[in-house]
Order: sequence, then C-alpha cells, then structure tokens
Amino acid sequence: MRLGKVIGKVTLSRQVESFTGGRWLVVRPLSREALAGAAAPAEPSLVCYDRLGAANGNIVGYVEGREAAQPFEDDVPVDAYAALIVDTINYMPPKKP
Repeated sequence: MRLGKVIGKVTLSRQVESFTGGRWLVVRPLSREALAGAAAPAEPSLVCYDRLGAANGNIVGYVEGREAAQPFEDDVPVDAYAALIVDTINYMPPKKP
C-alpha cells in the first residue's frame, strides 16, 4: 500500500457496471521526503478507483496491481484502488548520523 494525495477526479460518460457506486480520482503518490515536508520531485499521477468518498486534498492509501481488483466480485479492469482515507500522519524520519 502506498500513500497519495487526491488532486482531481475523472469524469466518464460510460463505465463498466462493476464500477457503479464509485468514482475515479487523480492521485499524486507521496514519497518519504514529501511526508517529511521537504520538496520532492513529483512522481507521475495515477487514476485510482474510490468507493470511500475521498475529496480533493485528502490523502488516501491505495493498492495497485492484482490486489486492486480484490474488492470486486467480478473480474474488473482496475490498476489502482483507494483502500483508505488517512486522518493523520505521524512520520518521524530517521536521524542521519
């Protein structure tokens, strides 16, 4: 599972029936440096399926690959799934010697 920040949403005119009830979000992955507050090079954004109701600016935990399709009963063409919405992050990077 990785963490990412919701930076937008995708609007579709058609979708697979298995996806009814959710929506598609544009998520920017967060690196350790970004969690620590340092400016880090931006990774490419990805499109992530969401049933939780995450909004712009929320940090979500998402899974990719085959694990992203596990919440569905049918086989679905999904590569990323928002599994949680983060309330707080307490990240203390290791101190350098």
